[in-house]
Amino acid sequence: MSPGAVVTIVGAGLAGCEAAWQLAERGIDVRLLEQKPTHRTPAQTTDRFCELVCSNSLRGASLSNAVGLLKEELRRAGSVILACADAARVPAGGALAVDRAAFSEAIEARLRTHPRIGIEDCLVEAIPVSSPESPVILATGPLTGDALATDLARAVGCEHLSYYDAIAPIVAAESIDWDCVFKQSRYGKGVQAGDDEAYVNCPFDQISYQAFVAAVRAAEKVSPRSFEDVRYFEGCLPIDVMATRGEMTLAFGPMKPVGLTDPRTGQRPFAVVQLRPEDAAATAYNLVGFQTRMTRPEQSRVFRTIPGLQDVEILRFGSVHRNTFVDAPRVLDERMQLRSRAGVLLAGQITGVEGYVESCAAGFVCAVMLAQALLGRDVVPPPSTTALGAVLTHLARATQNYQPSNVTWAWLPPLPDRRLKKHDRYEAMARRALDDLARWMQDAPLARAA
Repeated sequence: MSPGAVVTIVGAGLAGCEAAWQLAERGIDVRLLEQKPTHRTPAQTTDRFCELVCSNSLRGASLSNAVGLLKEELRRAGSVILACADAARVPAGGALAVDRAAFSEAIEARLRTHPRIGIEDCLVEAIPVSSPESPVILATGPLTGDALATDLARAVGCEHLSYYDAIAPIVAAESIDWDCVFKQSRYGKGVQAGDDEAYVNCPFDQISYQAFVAAVRAAEKVSPRSFEDVRYFEGCLPIDVMATRGEMTLAFGPMKPVGLTDPRTGQRPFAVVQLRPEDAAATAYNLVGFQTRMTRPEQSRVFRTIPGLQDVEILRFGSVHRNTFVDAPRVLDERMQLRSRAGVLLAGQITGVEGYVESCAAGFVCAVMLAQALLGRDVVPPPSTTALGAVLTHLARATQNYQPSNVTWAWLPPLPDRRLKKHDRYEAMARRALDDLARWMQDAPLARAA
């Protein structure tokens, strides 16, 4: 490594913070540039690092789930994000959900006290000066500012692609009518004997469900501006978009009642709205999967037709925001570096990974490979059979219409024996992944932090 070489990272979100930590832990100085507190995106409400804006859930924890495997690999590989998430965990059934404030505060405290990480509060409107010896990582996330996005578009020689992501509302716990709801996780997942259930369920019968769908369809929506090409991520559709696809779409989506029994009737409801705690004290709840484009007055009206939420206090309204990303298979090389400009790398959702955990993983993988290169070692990425290596597979898999994606088992190579049933197959793929990860961490240069 050249004397005095410093890696500049733009953005103190999940990818940027993970990359900064991994580089610093490997002896490389980092200059972390963050626009808060002087500027915020439309989706942000605090000045903390790693603000979770869409949900407080990092999704499923089971190793038979691809994102569960990715989280476990990050834990074993020394992820600062997963360490802080586990410390800030709140009840969420079979998922990993966190107290947002405690999570962000823990990450920021670790980075601000690291001797190799320098933090500057500033708005970055163009790609900083870079070289292969003193590179730049852009980790500006789904709401990259217009000026920086324009400069990046010039660098890659093509226009950015964009779609719109949606945020679910949050309500005050004390305003819920607890006589109208019941606590229960689907199939009792993640609940130990004597523990309180993580999820609150607002049950619908068929008539009230149909009335709710009709109200969602009829509600006034926030319209995109005339120049905006709206393309939603299929894994995070607004409920009002789902409602237009058929009367039963919500009942088979976020309002599905499977695995639930209303203790007052002994029956499964026709549909439910599930609420998940936002903090360890359960003072606020997130409406699970209830991203929406409805205007604020319409949200107030429509959501108060949900059983148990008749007099609810809405602490955060749902909203829709832009998500910007590059055509990664065409503009990034195997090290997540721009093909058109050596020394400029991308990490996080701007590469076309979707989700908190995937963004963290992209920051981790980018940083490890960069550290290997800067310190003169062989660049050895995680094996493709691991979920971490599969992030690179996704970024390199050229398609006619490259789109953001959450991690799925399709990112990993299949097992030779395809006769296994699905659950057994996924568990076998997870075992293979963790074995291969252990070998990589043992053998690959700088796979482990010093």
